[in-house]
Amino acid sequence: MRRDAVGRPMEILLVEDDLEDAGMTIDALRQGDVPCRISLVCDGQEAMEFLLREQQYRRAPRPDLILLDLNLPKKTGREVLADVRADDQLAGIPVVVLTSSRTHQQILQDEKLRVESYLTKPVDLAQFNGVVKSLRKYMLSDVTLPQ
Repeated sequence: MRRDAVGRPMEILLVEDDLEDAGMTIDALRQGDVPCRISLVCDGQEAMEFLLREQQYRRAPRPDLILLDLNLPKKTGREVLADVRADDQLAGIPVVVLTSSRTHQQILQDEKLRVESYLTKPVDLAQFNGVVKSLRKYMLSDVTLPQ
């Protein structure tokens, strides 16, 4: 967990091309007990521009978490995930895949593309909160707090 992340809302990058699914996901996140700011991009190419702070995203915040749909236009979610994992600056960002199919898990495992978790669409608030809590435990396990 980065030191600058303590005490501020979680920055979440939502990569989703279906605006109805995106709206439901954003509503679920806002109802949760995790304070967060959500940035939405609608295709894989735009996701990489955001993450690399290119074009109109030069001032974009570095996300603490990426919620990634796999079926995206321009660049697939699998391609985005492969690019994120191959980039030293981005590889440490936790990625949670949004999926409506269990076959995606097997595909990602076969391609050795590591993700922290999966959420089934539409996103369920309790399921999301459980994923965030487990990610927080994972991220905080590396932090030594002062006595």
